[in-house]
Amino acid sequence: MFRNQMPRYEVLSEDAMATLDAGWRRLVSEIGVEFMDARARDLFAAAGQKVEGDTVFLDPDFVLEQVAKAPREFDLQARNPEHSVHIGGDAMAFGAVYGPPFVRQGDVRRDGTMDDFRNFARLAQSFGALDSAGGVVTEPNDTPLDSRHLDMTYALQTLTDKVYMGNVVSGVNARDTIAMTEILFGSREAIEETPALISLVNCNSPLRWDDRMLEAQFEYSAANQPVVLTPFILMGAMSPVTIPAALVQQMAEALSGIALSQLIRPGCPVVFGSFLSNIDMQSGSPTFGTPESGIGLLCTGQIARHFGLPFRTGGGLTSSQVPDAQAGYEAMMTLLPTFLAGANWVMHSAGWLEGGLVSGYEKFIIDVELVQMLQHEFTPLEIDEASLAFDAHQEVGHGGHFLGAMHTMERFRTCFYRPFLSSSDNYERWMRGGAKDTAARAGEIYQRKLDEYEPPPLDDAIREELEAYVVRRRAELGD
Repeated sequence: MFRNQMPRYEVLSEDAMATLDAGWRRLVSEIGVEFMDARARDLFAAAGQKVEGDTVFLDPDFVLEQVAKAPREFDLQARNPEHSVHIGGDAMAFGAVYGPPFVRQGDVRRDGTMDDFRNFARLAQSFGALDSAGGVVTEPNDTPLDSRHLDMTYALQTLTDKVYMGNVVSGVNARDTIAMTEILFGSREAIEETPALISLVNCNSPLRWDDRMLEAQFEYSAANQPVVLTPFILMGAMSPVTIPAALVQQMAEALSGIALSQLIRPGCPVVFGSFLSNIDMQSGSPTFGTPESGIGLLCTGQIARHFGLPFRTGGGLTSSQVPDAQAGYEAMMTLLPTFLAGANWVMHSAGWLEGGLVSGYEKFIIDVELVQMLQHEFTPLEIDEASLAFDAHQEVGHGGHFLGAMHTMERFRTCFYRPFLSSSDNYERWMRGGAKDTAARAGEIYQRKLDEYEPPPLDDAIREELEAYVVRRRAELGD
């Protein structure tokens, strides 16, 4: 797990923050937030909040009282303790792409399958820069809809020994994920003491929490498993076009969802979520890696710190259909402010293509390279007498070179970041090697990683119990 000890990049003045604060307060109290689950409305009503139909009108001070109950930081355990992570503070945890129904493999774009899901889980396990395969790394469209969450959770539990995300399609799916996690970690008490699942709960922006997401939220929060309360905002479609308006709406939505989690179980861990970009005002298509999304990301980090909350944002986002130059520079346009803002939980760190519709094998490799490079760049310099290399100047003298100096020989293996994907060959050598571009080299790397993959060890009794649970629940669900 990476610790970002660089200073945070903050763009909002005190006056700007005060204006945003006034804005979200007005939204929750005057416009209100819809909660499409009677249990949520009942909890708010019992706490003295005004409820009309599906809409809850919130006292902003009440919201802040609830938000203050959430921990500023928390641990998330993996079945391999070496891969457990900390959420909050200067810790950054990175997970793979989440949710695409399609896959790109070379020149082929097709439906995602369970084999693809397993392959992406294997790739996530293979790279130390990633702390998690995430959740729905791609939608396995060749498996039954009602029971595929069982197969996905089993794959994440057995093919990786890193932290993983819970299924949030329904309360039933959430309960199954929790039950399988209890099996993996030994008991309900074990995962309530130290959470083992982190789950994405999206707001149906603008200002509506839908019933399916709320069902999952109730299950996970009651079990003390962290939920990432995330407004899904594309400016111009799900929010007004101005960045300040989008930020105010994001605050209203995220804080209202966090308040609900604290009503469900006071003190349960939460993450202030952000998924903020804009649409193309000519076509209406969503766009990613834009300057506006980068500014919004930087603001979100400052806002989350203002409320004392860990936060999720960023990733290697792009609108590009293929792993080309656009995919690279848009991903960097999102990943760089992710580091500058100090995001704690970074989804979509590897593999995102085509506005989140596609999980790309080659893009997965490109993004891992970007994440590793930024982790290296955001590691503070160690400045001491040895690093000043005065002895090297004494050895080389005037007009010489440092290639063979003792200082260089002692450090050449680790002095610079060594890319595993980028090419620095001269033209002739590059041509002799087949003149392969970045996507072609990435294709070779992911294939090699899959060929070399070895599953992490898992106790046979636990594996058998998980398999039995999946078989039993699949039958009960009618698949």
